Amino acid sequence: MKRIAVLQMTSGIDPEVNARTIVKAFDTARASAVKMLFTPEMSGLIDRDRKRAVGKIVAEGEDRVLAAVREAAAKSGIWVTIGSLAILREDGRWANRSFVIDGSGEIVARYDKIHMFDVDLATGESWRESNAYVAGDAVVTVETPLGRLGLAICYDIRFPALFEALGNARCDVIAIPAAFTVPTGKAHWHLLQRARAVEASAYVVAAAQVGQHEDGRATYGHSLVIDPWGEVLLDLGEAEAGIGFAELHAERIADVRAQLPSLANRRDIAI
Repeated sequence: MKRIAVLQMTSGIDPEVNARTIVKAFDTARASAVKMLFTPEMSGLIDRDRKRAVGKIVAEGEDRVLAAVREAAAKSGIWVTIGSLAILREDGRWANRSFVIDGSGEIVARYDKIHMFDVDLATGESWRESNAYVAGDAVVTVETPLGRLGLAICYDIRFPALFEALGNARCDVIAIPAAFTVPTGKAHWHLLQRARAVEASAYVVAAAQVGQHEDGRATYGHSLVIDPWGEVLLDLGEAEAGIGFAELHAERIADVRAQLPSLANRRDIAI
């Protein structure tokens, strides 16, 4: 059994404040004998005003949130998946990047969000993530105290090919951190997260942003932990930010894969 912590946040426009929220979560996690902490997409900064955000989006080596989390991980001995940070690339563009950090504070994996959120919703909300961010092009998995962890971010959840690849990699856990909009969250959040867990016969951990943010947007919340059978083990709701806990069992993964060996039975289909 491996105990994990899931941090639900209402990140704002000040990275220093957001960093303090994450670092404080390490104290709670350590007191609960947690092996790994998960945070949401855009943990370090949520600001739809890109002109205002420019000075706060910096290279990895200068990012204060990343530095603070690495230090907290090293002090506590707890692994952490930072759902994502906005990072300045060498070419001057931005990346929406996840980090996996081990218990000594070392970065052991990075994943750049592959699918950009470019949509026009019926509510009038319009988003063009690709105007500022460069899409990633690599599937990323990494060995952790929980087993093999696969990485995805938010809108990625709507693209089954990525999760087929993570399933083929025999991931034990898949992180799908998010800052889901309220209308899309109400319609599809639980449905998609449960489907991805069942498809991969793996645990899904979906740390989420929640509530009304300083930049004016609203996010759906409902951070989830789902087991390989599709059962919801944790749902933090949409009321407020906070931290929740769940226990992951390797034998549960093996049991589900023995009952329904969909990964072993999968065949390539030519169309």
